Amino acid sequence: MSDDMWEAPLDDQLPAGDYIADVEAERILAAAVMARTDLVDDLAVQGFDPADITTDRYRWIWFAVEEIRASLQPGSIRWEAVERQLQAFRADGRMPTVPATKDELAQLYIEATPASASWAADRVTKKAIAARLVAHGHAAINLARSAAFDPDTDIAAAQLELDGVIRQGTDEETIQVGDVLEGVLTRAVTPPTADDRISTGFMDLDSLFTGGWAAGQMVVIGARPAMGKTTLGLGLARAAAVRNGIPTLFESLEMGRDEIGNSIVSAEARVALHHIKLGIVGDDTAAVQRLAKRGPAIQAAPLFINDNAFLTMPILRARVRHLVRTAGLRLVIVDYLQLMQAPKAENRQVAVSELSRQLKLLAKEFGITVVVLAQLNRGPEQRTDKKPMVSDLRESGSIEQDADIVILLHREDAYEKDSPRSGEADFIVGKHRGGPTATITAAFQGHYARFVDMAAT
Repeated sequence: MSDDMWEAPLDDQLPAGDYIADVEAERILAAAVMARTDLVDDLAVQGFDPADITTDRYRWIWFAVEEIRASLQPGSIRWEAVERQLQAFRADGRMPTVPATKDELAQLYIEATPASASWAADRVTKKAIAARLVAHGHAAINLARSAAFDPDTDIAAAQLELDGVIRQGTDEETIQVGDVLEGVLTRAVTPPTADDRISTGFMDLDSLFTGGWAAGQMVVIGARPAMGKTTLGLGLARAAAVRNGIPTLFESLEMGRDEIGNSIVSAEARVALHHIKLGIVGDDTAAVQRLAKRGPAIQAAPLFINDNAFLTMPILRARVRHLVRTAGLRLVIVDYLQLMQAPKAENRQVAVSELSRQLKLLAKEFGITVVVLAQLNRGPEQRTDKKPMVSDLRESGSIEQDADIVILLHREDAYEKDSPRSGEADFIVGKHRGGPTATITAAFQGHYARFVDMAAT
């Protein structure tokens, strides 16, 4: 690229139609920040990113103002200070292009209209979004034409990249404490309802969690194999979707849809699970009647089941986005964490840490509750009482940190068949961010594939 190009008038520097940009708005911004350096902070608070300025000269003027604004002396000639900084950028190799001349900078300063800066920043941002969208479209086309195209992963990945087309602004993230006071006072005198809480299906758990799960929470339920974590997960799904009509997604990486259906019907209609599997429910008139009674509620429930054993975060994110938009999804249950496809990382612990963090961010971004079932290590077997602890979570550091609530499932009769507590289960709430911890005792009715309140037995 020759230096002659940089001697052209700024207005003619980038011919119209070469790319998606509003060069005039970029010129207004460069002039405005020279005249009022505080605009750098004001526009940043509104979410403006100077990287969206496509014209090199204008973008580097912005960077120069950022660099010198704190050291500017009263009465200093702005364009001269900017010109010196641009030359410094050029000299140390940071600026690969020829900077604007002192005369050009002086002309920009004369033209400055700081009152138009916000409008110009909005124009530049919109054009940048449009340009990223076009680039994303070209990348998607190339991806689809590739011989290695895999719809199971590439579509979800493309959707994730599409989310980055619009950068999140910062103007709504910082508020004054007084702005939250009205909401606090309202909640203080208004008991939670099904609109802002999701019942767990267990009275004592609901009481402990002030009505149930809350939006934005990540809940981890940990257990050793054969304790019944999938049964508990399905119970939570039934409580939300079948009993309360709350749209719920159950991601099963281990159990197939037929097994899930068997368990749901068994639990809801109180029909023995092994009778369903043997096909002899028709011999029990009472069971048939219960099935007929609960069948319509099960069929109408907004419970979505996916039993694909391959699940990545981009795939889950795409599915959640779709169901939030089309069905008003509020609860996601993943069975279970260690079976998810982890992102590439230096080791398994780092990979699971990233999964855990992304699941928490998923809950916050979409305003839903994410319940993640997780397998515990062999720690409980090494203790006399066999009771699990939060530290027994495999790769536990990040999981424990990201979770708002950690519940550990324990059944004594899983270790000792003749235990005096046979048929009982403990929900050990080992972590409860912002609330108390406790151990809740429930009844385990394995023949009905469910846990229930002790009072219901």
